[in-house]
This record gives sequence, C-alpha cells and structure tokens, in this order.
Amino acid sequence: MRKFDAWFGAHQKIDRVARLHLGRLIAGQGDFPTRKQIIGFEGYDGPDGIKRKTPAQGEPWHYYNPEDASDIQILAVIEKNYAELVKALKAKNMTRAAFEAAWLAHGIVDGLTPAHHYPYEEELVRLRGSGIETRTSAKDKVIIPGNNLPDKVSKNWQMWGDKGLLASHLAFEWGVAVTIVPLRLSDAMPTDDDIRWVLKHGVNELFVKRAKAVSELHMYDKFYKSGWNARLAKQTRKELVPTIVNTVTLAWYAAFHEAKLSES
Repeated sequence: MRKFDAWFGAHQKIDRVARLHLGRLIAGQGDFPTRKQIIGFEGYDGPDGIKRKTPAQGEPWHYYNPEDASDIQILAVIEKNYAELVKALKAKNMTRAAFEAAWLAHGIVDGLTPAHHYPYEEELVRLRGSGIETRTSAKDKVIIPGNNLPDKVSKNWQMWGDKGLLASHLAFEWGVAVTIVPLRLSDAMPTDDDIRWVLKHGVNELFVKRAKAVSELHMYDKFYKSGWNARLAKQTRKELVPTIVNTVTLAWYAAFHEAKLSES
C-alpha cells in the first residue's frame, strides 16, 4: 500500500502549495480554510479513504476521457463540490468549506492526472466480467474472479502483473508523488490572465481545457511503453504538476470570488 499512501501525500502536497498561492491572491480580502483544515479532509478522510472503508459505496468517480465530450461524470462532481464550497464560504462555515475545498481539489487533481485518462473502468469490467459496482469488499477490489484457477491467475496477472491495469496505474501515481516531494512550485502561481479567464469561463471549462492539454502530452502512453525515466520526470515537474496546482488554485479563487460578490 506504500504507493497508495504516497498518492495521499501527493494530494496533500498539491493542496498545501495551492493554498499558499491562494493566500497571496486573497490576502486581506476575507476568510478561506487554512492548509491544515483542508488537508484534514484528504487521505483517509478524503475520497480515496472511501475506497478503502466502503468499496463501491458512494465512491467519487475521478476518471475522465478528455477526448469524449459525452464523458461528463467528473464534471458533475467538480460542479457540485464547487457550488457547495461557494455556499459554505458565503455562510462562513470554514469546516464545511475545508471539506468541499479538499474534495474539489481532489477531483481536479485526479482528473488532470494522465493515469486517470486511461479507460480504466472499461478494462476493469472486461477483466471482471461484471460492473465495478460488484466490488463490494476490499478483497473484491484487488482480486479478480475467474471461471477456474487458470482463468483467475490469468486475469489477476493482467491486473497486477508486469504492465497490469492497476499495477501500472499505481506505479504512475507513485512516480508523480515521488517527483513532486522537493518542489516549491512557485511557477504554478496564477497570472492575471489566468484569473480573468476562469472568472469569465468558469471552473468546469478551465478543467476541460487543462485536461485536453495534459492529454496531448501523452505522458501515460510514454510511461506504459518505457516506464519512469528522466525525461518523463522532467515533464512532470515542469508541465504536469504546475498545471495541476495552478488549476486547483484558480478553482478555489473562483469560489472565493463568487462568495465575496454575494456580500456586496
């Protein structure tokens, strides 16, 4: 589970940096949850924690195909968390706002991560021979059933073996998590143009735009072919993670701005 826990750490790192950038943008203008409050709703108390505690029960779906206009499930999740964050900020309920800020950020981070652009659900359904809603226990999430022992071994190798479905997914996320640990990410600070854009077009349109840009980097394809290497790590540091942090910061800023407008 170390790779899984490392991805918890990546979410927390991104939240911390995004909150630092947001603080500079809204200094003296009003209240927003602190880094500590937001991070309190990551990890085991966040979306990934639900996957461990109650498999297939209320799990937020954070996979996204940027090339499929009909794939809107994650957009609905982002829209809901954004609206609830604005509502909590208006009510000055910082505990609720921290929860919504964390979950909004989590959806954006996962949705912009190349491993989440892979058709994971379709492949998982193919291997299991049934829908993902049938994974009702921790065991069901990690063990693929089979018609007989050879079939079960074959399917689980496709899941966990070399370049297996979940093994590859976790290895990519682990690589991102390790790569970003020492980064300050000062280049992820939103510009005035970034702010004007998100206030004009909205968070969902920003997410779609950024997801398409990330998809065009073909990072997961490169990883699947060659594994982690210096070039991919550099692309993660210089392009992927700054884009993700910038997007989270802008989403929080847009919610803060909308809540402030209601006060005037």
